[in-house]
Amino acid sequence: MQNLKPLGDRVVIEPSPKEKQTKSGIVIPDTAEGKPMEGKIIAIGPGRLNEKGERVPMSVKVGDIVLFKKYGPEEFESEGVKYLVAEEGDLIAVVS
Repeated sequence: MQNLKPLGDRVVIEPSPKEKQTKSGIVIPDTAEGKPMEGKIIAIGPGRLNEKGERVPMSVKVGDIVLFKKYGPEEFESEGVKYLVAEEGDLIAVVS
């Protein structure tokens, strides 16, 4: 991947692989799959600026596994791999 540095309070996420089969053995066709809602943060921005012009630190870090809003992140592709860029406000939770 290119060396990306997100701006403001944005993060770059590598989506988790989609399940192709349920635990009970039912195979999910490609047409029925939804957008991924979980992934690993691979890059973070410096944080947003508050009203006083001070930098607000990010509450997540590189390597965190996060849940995010289904339609919040923007998709892009680099060297054949799909990534997502989301604002910190689009993140729902950190998976521990």
